Amino acid sequence: MLQPKKEKYRKQFRGKRRGISTRGADIAFGDFGLQAISTGWVTGRQIEAARKKITFMTKRAGKYWIRVFPHKPITKKPVGVKMGSGKGAVEEHVAVVKSGVVLFELSGVTEDTARIAFRKAGHKLSVKTTFLKK
Repeated sequence: MLQPKKEKYRKQFRGKRRGISTRGADIAFGDFGLQAISTGWVTGRQIEAARKKITFMTKRAGKYWIRVFPHKPITKKPVGVKMGSGKGAVEEHVAVVKSGVVLFELSGVTEDTARIAFRKAGHKLSVKTTFLKK
């Protein structure tokens, strides 16, 4: 599962997710891309599930790039714990995804294969996505 090796601080504020991304909004490495068209948090497990689906659908042909990484720790308190008594323990790590960010890139496969792979990978993610061509 994707998560940082080392963190400066164990717990973070939840933060804002509004606005459109200007960084990471263009295809940089491959020929095709999977772009987020809504904002949200994408967990390390979702990224891994989408990655596995892309490799399965492309039959390991071509090359892919993962353009997001889950840096943000999300805390959660156990079920049945009363209000107060501090912040909960770190449950998982998420990537903060704004609208316009390219999540995955792919090259070395046909456009039809890339479209199918990215459509199926998009179902694994908690944000709405669209297909991009260079």
